[in-house]
Amino acid sequence: MISFTSPVFNAWISALRLRTLCLATACTLLGSGVAFAVGCFDFPILILTVLTAIGLQLSANLANDLGDYQHGTDITGERVGPKRAVQSGLISVREMKTGIMIAVIFAAVSGCLLIYQAVKYLSIVQIAVFLFLGISAIIAALKYTAGNNPYGYRGWGDFFSFLFFGPVAVIGTYFLHVHVFDFHPVLPSVSMGLLTIAVLNVNNMRDIDNDRKSGKFTVPVCIGIKNAKRYHAALIIGACLCAVLYNLIYACAYWYQFAYLVVFIFLFRGLKNIIRTTDPESLDPYLKQTSILTLLFSILFSVCINPDLLI
Repeated sequence: MISFTSPVFNAWISALRLRTLCLATACTLLGSGVAFAVGCFDFPILILTVLTAIGLQLSANLANDLGDYQHGTDITGERVGPKRAVQSGLISVREMKTGIMIAVIFAAVSGCLLIYQAVKYLSIVQIAVFLFLGISAIIAALKYTAGNNPYGYRGWGDFFSFLFFGPVAVIGTYFLHVHVFDFHPVLPSVSMGLLTIAVLNVNNMRDIDNDRKSGKFTVPVCIGIKNAKRYHAALIIGACLCAVLYNLIYACAYWYQFAYLVVFIFLFRGLKNIIRTTDPESLDPYLKQTSILTLLFSILFSVCINPDLLI
């Protein structure tokens, strides 16, 4: 039995990277918030989308730990972040593969329950589409750094993070509540996707020296640290503009419906410090900060576009 204070238990907690669950929760909360704003909401759908997203995120985190070990990313001696579980020897490759399987099964079961909950509103084609998206999300979670030719090592991590944490998660969640496709969730989904990339970009800027040395071609490695900081600024600005544009189109009856912009004040303050820093290691606190602020944006934005919750 593993003690809660044992090194092995702490290694599992580190491998799960619980702070990243802010993103998994944020995208589904945002989709549900937009659905609530148009008068449609199903509480079981909210719970099951959150659980499915968490399962997928945990699968990705464990697969990332294993994948970086398999490709030698953690043995360059220049890694800035926490020491990886498999590389430390506290968790074996076999144990990590078992953990990944458990997380994938959890995500698959909750995903199937999600589709079952909504099946009475879905056509056969729509069910097939959601099953395809679910399977694709699992594959994307596993193939980020694990297996042969992982896409995270070829500069595609940003694109797939945007796709699955932005449009797929937000619009998909919205549809499961509302049962129709329309433009309402598009701009919020872009905001969420851009903020998700921002979190990943901080991580990749922090690890740029280690990734370059190990042959992991992330966006910062490909474009350089200065351009990566400009890229980061564009992500934050783009996310803010999309959120404001949604307000101007759908929800600007009251001034306080823009109150979520306080989150962007902190994001821009963080951006200023990120641009000024010259030490990659000093970027680590902004990884957690950006992740938490993304979750806070999701919550505040959902409240602000629903004025009945504010009055």
